[in-house]
Amino acid sequence: MKHTLEKNILRALLIFGIISFINLVRKPPAKDWLLIFLFKGFLSSILDNIVVKKGYIKYPIKLFKSFDFSFIFDYLLYPITCVYYNQVTKKSNILGIVFKIFYFSIPMAVTEHLLEKKTSLLKFKKGWNSFTSFWTLSITFLISRAFIAIVRKANNSPVPKN
Repeated sequence: MKHTLEKNILRALLIFGIISFINLVRKPPAKDWLLIFLFKGFLSSILDNIVVKKGYIKYPIKLFKSFDFSFIFDYLLYPITCVYYNQVTKKSNILGIVFKIFYFSIPMAVTEHLLEKKTSLLKFKKGWNSFTSFWTLSITFLISRAFIAIVRKANNSPVPKN
């Protein structure tokens, strides 16, 4: 019975992620948002793979054999959240960029904490906790924001004349 609830949570997160993805790519500049989405999915999957292999986080319940919470989070929910963060901070100064991280990382860390305590969707081990997740989320939000800033700057640089 408990696993049915958890699988329904995963289904709801998957549907929410797909709808959110469709919504976010409709907002210009779509290429920037897709680039952030892909970059964040790539970065998240690498970091999550390391954390799982080192035994800090475990994902006991899977929706399908290849569609677990990690997949939904790493390739859909977290990249989407990162795109929204980048949309909110597009015209922000450095203080706004840093401050607005908390609008995203705090609710995500609280959600992870609740999922870890109340479900079997993820389990923290070896000293990993919600606070560690909070800082990891915050730092990777900053990395993605720096990444798109560098891409935009390179895109706006004048082409050297030969």
